[in-house]
Amino acid sequence: MGFKMGIVGMPNVGKSTLFNALTRTAAAQAANFPFCTIEPNVGEVAVPDARLDKLAAIAGSKTIIPTRMTFVDIAGLVKGASKGEGLGNQFLANIRETDAIAHVLRCFEDGDVTHVDGRVDPVADAETIETELMLADLESIEKRLQNLIRKTRGGDKDAVQQVRLLEAAKLALEEGQPARTVAVDEDDVKAWKLLQLLTIKPVLYVCNVGESEASAGNAHSTAVAEMAASQGNAHVIISAQIEEEISQLEDDEAVMFLEEMGLAEAGLDRLIKAGYELLHLETYFTVGPKEARAWTVSAQTKAPQAAGVIHGDFEKGFIRAETIAFDDFVTLGGEQPAKEAGKMRAEGKSYVVKDGDVLHFLFNT
Repeated sequence: MGFKMGIVGMPNVGKSTLFNALTRTAAAQAANFPFCTIEPNVGEVAVPDARLDKLAAIAGSKTIIPTRMTFVDIAGLVKGASKGEGLGNQFLANIRETDAIAHVLRCFEDGDVTHVDGRVDPVADAETIETELMLADLESIEKRLQNLIRKTRGGDKDAVQQVRLLEAAKLALEEGQPARTVAVDEDDVKAWKLLQLLTIKPVLYVCNVGESEASAGNAHSTAVAEMAASQGNAHVIISAQIEEEISQLEDDEAVMFLEEMGLAEAGLDRLIKAGYELLHLETYFTVGPKEARAWTVSAQTKAPQAAGVIHGDFEKGFIRAETIAFDDFVTLGGEQPAKEAGKMRAEGKSYVVKDGDVLHFLFNT
């Protein structure tokens, strides 16, 4: 399990350039005109994690298998998209299939790259997209409520719950707030997610800046940071131009290039880390001579459910998890030394998996 992030934004903000760079493909056509992305492009990338390489080296693993995440490049949205303007509703539907939204905002000045509204104002762009998503949600809610209210009269408990949640979302939207601002009880979380409202999705603002501004940002990215903080959302600063250049380099060359630009890591790494934090995701590892592998789970996942990420039978027949903390595995030099030092623990069904755990599951077939 990785996660799926939809890349959205106004036309000509650098979405497709960023997508191409992040996925190291040329699947998305990057061109200086609106709607150059006609189909949602999908690209998978390995999630970089230096811990996995260390574990594999210690265990002598023949194969290293990182966890993966999916980027979906969704065509540029414009004002009126909720009513079908531009390429409208087709792409609103694509957003519903993602776990989170990476909202790319133009934070660079370049007279050669046309802005659809003739100005550079990332905060206004963010508000335009958010408004379109809220309007689309309102329209969807109105239609669904009509059908559900009829079911509630027949005593349908699921319909009653959905109506209650949809009306809470509608109230927030009518007050100009996205659905994700609604406080949802724990008992309603599953049903809430199943509503698949666009504005439920967590948002990560991606400030696309010029090459010279990649390390410190600029006035535009500062304004976005302030907006994100006021909303409780996250932001990262990335130069799509730099990411595109890095994608063409060998690993050693890429490291040198980043150092020259004053950057500690590539934008992909920062984007993925921010995405994991946004969705409260963690990584655990399985390690052996055959392979070292990373697995992604939600924070607070218990051991049987973590085992189920590997295979459903592991969860059904779960007995226990043999657990070694990453630091202990590395410091002591592997599974056997950690076991001899008393650092391997046998954990049961109530154990909450921690980020970096090295796990071995025992289960009944």
